[in-house]
Amino acid sequence: MAAAGGLPASATLLLLVIAAVAVAPLASAVRPVSDAHRSAAAELFAASPDGSFGDLETTYEAVRTFQILGVEKDKGLIGKACKFAAEKLASSSSSPAKDLFHAARISGVLKCSVDSGVYDDVATRLKAVIKDTNSLLELYYSVGGLLSIKEQGHNVVLPDADNTFHAIKALSQSDGRWRYDTNSAESSTFAAGIALEALSAVISLADSEVDSSMIAVVKNDIVKLFDTIKSYDDGTFYFDEKHVDAAEYKGPITTSASVVRGVTSFAAVASGKLNIPGEKILGLAKFFLGIGLPGSAKDCFNQIEVFVPLVLSLPSKVFSLTSKDQLKVEVTTVFGSAAPPLRVNLVQVLGSDSKVITTETKELQFDLDNNVHYLDIAPLKIDVGKYSLVFEISLQEQEHETIYATGGTDTEAIFVTGLIKVDKAEIGISDNDAGTVESVQKIDLQKDTSVSLSANHLQKLRLSFQLSTPLGKTFKPHQVFLKLKHDESKVEHLFVVPGSARQFKIDFLGLVEKFYYLSGRYDLELAVGDAAMENSFLRALGHIELDLPEAPEKAPKPPAQAVDPFSKFGPKKEISHIFRSPEKRPPKELSFVFTGLTLLPIVGFLIGLMRLGVNLKNFPSLPAPAAFASLFHAGIGAVLLLYVLFWIKLDLFTTLKYLSFLGVFLVFVGHRALSYLSSTSAKQKTA
Repeated sequence: MAAAGGLPASATLLLLVIAAVAVAPLASAVRPVSDAHRSAAAELFAASPDGSFGDLETTYEAVRTFQILGVEKDKGLIGKACKFAAEKLASSSSSPAKDLFHAARISGVLKCSVDSGVYDDVATRLKAVIKDTNSLLELYYSVGGLLSIKEQGHNVVLPDADNTFHAIKALSQSDGRWRYDTNSAESSTFAAGIALEALSAVISLADSEVDSSMIAVVKNDIVKLFDTIKSYDDGTFYFDEKHVDAAEYKGPITTSASVVRGVTSFAAVASGKLNIPGEKILGLAKFFLGIGLPGSAKDCFNQIEVFVPLVLSLPSKVFSLTSKDQLKVEVTTVFGSAAPPLRVNLVQVLGSDSKVITTETKELQFDLDNNVHYLDIAPLKIDVGKYSLVFEISLQEQEHETIYATGGTDTEAIFVTGLIKVDKAEIGISDNDAGTVESVQKIDLQKDTSVSLSANHLQKLRLSFQLSTPLGKTFKPHQVFLKLKHDESKVEHLFVVPGSARQFKIDFLGLVEKFYYLSGRYDLELAVGDAAMENSFLRALGHIELDLPEAPEKAPKPPAQAVDPFSKFGPKKEISHIFRSPEKRPPKELSFVFTGLTLLPIVGFLIGLMRLGVNLKNFPSLPAPAAFASLFHAGIGAVLLLYVLFWIKLDLFTTLKYLSFLGVFLVFVGHRALSYLSSTSAKQKTA
């Protein structure tokens, strides 16, 4: 958290708007800050005789500004400032959280010597404030003070981080701004900045991961907050308060600085990126650049300390010597915006024990298409294992030096894997007393082997092999196991082989009870594995015939073997089934007779029509009535055809569906046809 004692805990490289990077020595000069800024800071922050610059807040702003600008101050003055902060920390029981917060930050900047017991008392006091308050400022001062203590090397944990996170989040508003407490009617943009700083401190202090859904909600609040940003016609963006009391009004510089500090602090501890338009980020940078020389101590501090981080990250932190992987580095802003043209140099490689492997500076090449810097790792002469790579970044274009400044280094941890050479593998049986080897066989651990050994309970099994790295160094794997499995009872015995041991022994004399006195054949398997070992293996070595003594009466019995829970899903026994013989069918002639009987009603219908003298004398002659009459008769034919289809193909529901449509059609055309006949008949009777 930037406002709690310096650089973010993520140790990301910082691209500072306006000024410079905070570095440890107070006397170091950092470009592009001019001497005019240093002179202005020295005039604005005038120390009193007791070493303070007024109150604790102003004292912190002074020492922090001098640290960033590289203004050298008298050691006596630094000592007085440390004493001023230490006295306040020592009286933690009677000091408000705000004073403890600023005193802890002063101590962190100046690296004052403070007793750990004093910090323990301060931490207890601040935790009590967190528990009892609903004020945003009190929560901000308390968690910020705890984080400052933690960043100075003390073990500080916030056990109830989720509740504290929710307590701060409860004060947020729908437009991304925050209230100072539950009784406040108005929300504040400045308060949003300190709330985001407080939330980032809670995440850093939490003893477990904070709910990711809550972090996502806060990210959304940040996006809403940036929707309220104001701008000038020249593309300058800034934050300002909407409606607050005159006493609470902070001005655009302080308000904008608060938001930038809060957003960058939260983004440094929360995973993922923030969906903020790049033009707004650049517009904020332009706003601070346009300030020039500040006119007040507060503005000087806010202008100098505000920064936009550049994050150096590795797309992959695992590299294979076998595949000759390239080291790839991405550099972007924490908001996801593209970084200005720059150079990335690898300046140092450290081993897992912090031993320097190489200090030769190597510049990474830039891949414009993929926006990554890359370097072949083969020339680095690194072996398998864990390493720390130290990078340094510098701007390429000279005109950017008036806008951006970089400094310090960034360290990234990587893990290198490779093929491990396995040789000098031997297995044998030796006598327990004299130690003489009765039989030794060389084995190839690159493939399964089938050695055959025999031993009794007075002998030992010896196994030895040697592992070496691609650079020829002795390799000590993380896990080596030797398994003996009884062929008859399926009882398994697992032995851990020390990774540093070149020879492993199993003394059967002391293990007869563990082996349940089970003589017979035991299958041998060796497993060797390590995260850095690309060719980890599980090898069958063969078997050994053990001749163990008879089991006494009270000897333990071998455990029952567990039943595989997935065995019920295995193949089942084949089911044999004989279908019954088909029933005997009637003669073909009889079937034809019954078919003819079903057609008799149709024949009778046709004979009846002929006997009645059916004719077409009354069929309408006019076009329209004739058309309706034709459609009516066609519909009746379609119904008869539907009956036939139902008999040979369609099911009942499909037939009824079609019949419903035909029925409606027949009612309509039949009504029109019969209406015509009725009117014709009426006219004839009248005539």
